[in-house]
Amino acid sequence: MRGKRPSVIDLFAGVGGLSLGFEAAGFDVVAAVEFDPVHAAAHEFNFPYSKTFCTDMNKLETIELKKALQEKGYDELDMLVGGPPCQGFSTIGKRQLDDPRNKLVFEYLRVVKDLRPKYFLLENVPGMIAGKQIKFVEELVEECEKLGYKIHKQIKVLSAASYGVPQKRRRLIILGSRGDMPELKYPDPTHIEKSDKVVSLFDSTAFVGAKSAIGDLEDIPVNIKNDKGLPNNLTYDHEYRKNYNRHEGSLFNLCHIRQTDGLLWGHVGSVHGQISIDRFIDTEPGTTETTSRFFRLHPDRPCNTLRAGTTSDKGAHTAPRPIHYKLPRCISIREAARLHSFPDWFQFHRTVWHGFRQIGNAVAPMFGKALGDEVIRKLGINPSDLPVYELDKQDAKLLQFNMTDAAAFFSVDRGIIPIRKRLIALDGKKQQIQPDNSIDIPQEVPSGIEAFSLP
Repeated sequence: MRGKRPSVIDLFAGVGGLSLGFEAAGFDVVAAVEFDPVHAAAHEFNFPYSKTFCTDMNKLETIELKKALQEKGYDELDMLVGGPPCQGFSTIGKRQLDDPRNKLVFEYLRVVKDLRPKYFLLENVPGMIAGKQIKFVEELVEECEKLGYKIHKQIKVLSAASYGVPQKRRRLIILGSRGDMPELKYPDPTHIEKSDKVVSLFDSTAFVGAKSAIGDLEDIPVNIKNDKGLPNNLTYDHEYRKNYNRHEGSLFNLCHIRQTDGLLWGHVGSVHGQISIDRFIDTEPGTTETTSRFFRLHPDRPCNTLRAGTTSDKGAHTAPRPIHYKLPRCISIREAARLHSFPDWFQFHRTVWHGFRQIGNAVAPMFGKALGDEVIRKLGINPSDLPVYELDKQDAKLLQFNMTDAAAFFSVDRGIIPIRKRLIALDGKKQQIQPDNSIDIPQEVPSGIEAFSLP
């Protein structure tokens, strides 16, 4: 008899990168919390069996999450995941956790305290273990231990490329284990970086290159600006690309079956002028185009880190997108999704700006699955015993909402996401007024710093 799937709740969920990774490991996503209505709508589309809360974590009562668990028939939570933003640091001598800009970390800990999950995972930017930020992490770990959780003492920055993701994306991962549970460990890497002289196209342990991920999309023209969907005649016969569809041996075979319309969505991009096209042509793969500073993909190496771009209150700028290794254009949303390890049946907002934001903000699902697999092992669950269900088809309007429509769908205030600031004239120059919420944490750590040990 097939058993009940373990439960996971995803806080600060975005479009659902961690949600998908843990579902692929065998979990059911009981609930997700995301305050951006457009992102929450996309999560609702992709996880129709889950309860999606579109709200600020500061305003969500834990009892609502408990109700979601009970409605799904769970007595307790197996796993809590999420990446609370950590934006500020106090002066020397003060507790970093007391900085009001770090309040969302306390909200994460509040849920840990109230729900008492068997395990939790907290992810964040690598810069949290650089310089004075280490004090913040030490305080955070101390608070977790006060709640009765064992923390893996050597906290690590892990690269998604080490787990088969065709992108060099690094995240700080903190693992917590309830006192009565076996302690979680970091998953062993499955892939390593090798020199061009050593790598073979058939070497399954080498980092996955961009061509292995998106090579079959080269001859399919992208839609420009508007995503109309394209006939999907892809065979997915490449050993790595079988993960992008439901094939035997796919890493996503434990995911529930979504109803699709047979189209390939997200192969959409922007218009490039001839001057840009000429510069793209002249840029060698694996180097940066000097004017735009866009990186050109190398077919045999992982992609550089894909970024989300700015929010609407900071100008709504799209993050720089890599140039295709073969074609003189930037990559499409679907190509970015593949480089992030999302399967083709996973859907994003139909516009270029929102679609790239959703991908750039997400944890790579294949990386999330590697972490989820470790939890499954500690829970003593045999993945082959877990059921897979066919889900109801969702309304594609969830992927087409503007911010106003998405806010109305969830019955939340449109102002939950700040409206783009207007340009005003100051001293004869146009400047954009922005709120004082700049992030102090460096996004990267110096080369060679991949972990630190707590006392």
